[in-house]
Amino acid sequence: MAKLEVNVDHVATVRQARRIDEPDPVTAAALAELAGADGIIVHLREDRRHIQDRDLRLLRETVKTRLNLEMAATPEMLAIASEVKPDLVTLVPEKREELTTEGGLNVAGNLDFLKDYIRKLKEAGLTVSLFVDPHPEQINAAKEAGAQWVELHTGTYAEARDELTAQKLFDELLDAARHARSLGLRVKCGHGLDYVNIKRFRGRQEFEEFSIGHSIVSRAVLVGMDRAVREMLELIK
Repeated sequence: MAKLEVNVDHVATVRQARRIDEPDPVTAAALAELAGADGIIVHLREDRRHIQDRDLRLLRETVKTRLNLEMAATPEMLAIASEVKPDLVTLVPEKREELTTEGGLNVAGNLDFLKDYIRKLKEAGLTVSLFVDPHPEQINAAKEAGAQWVELHTGTYAEARDELTAQKLFDELLDAARHARSLGLRVKCGHGLDYVNIKRFRGRQEFEEFSIGHSIVSRAVLVGMDRAVREMLELIK
């Protein structure tokens, strides 16, 4: 049965808008777990626009399921991940001016660097996932680089404006997931998934996990974190 990891970054976004101490993403994470979430995700960005170092360290102490740290492949983040030891590290591209992650990591174009970086993560005892577009060359490169997981970027699918395009892009995700699994990679997917577009994924064995944040946090503003998580779980399980 597919699992759900909840990204609590945007709880921190609301907090940082006022530079105060609420709402607390650590509390939000605990509520998400109590509602049935299978894991918690945070992206510790270079500019610290939402999640802070304090959040990551407290989450490492309090998360009871699995803590997934999204991060750029930088020396600073290598040091932090090696110390904090999240259950999963997901390497993502990061640009300072972007509103959110805009696409998958170019693994094929940075293979030598990522091989060395992933080797260092593994030496620290960490499990590594790469956030990639659903293209065979990037999936092949992820395997060669040493990743154990790939997270397929679903943003293009989520932005589809008509059913025909959405189905075509979903089929591409299915093909990509099957290809990754054939290489021995574990497969999750995420970015832009919500309570409507997630329905195509229900019952599909190709996807082991879903990473969802913005839509759950947005729903939680209106109905609470417990209900928002439970409603999403009903759709994927």
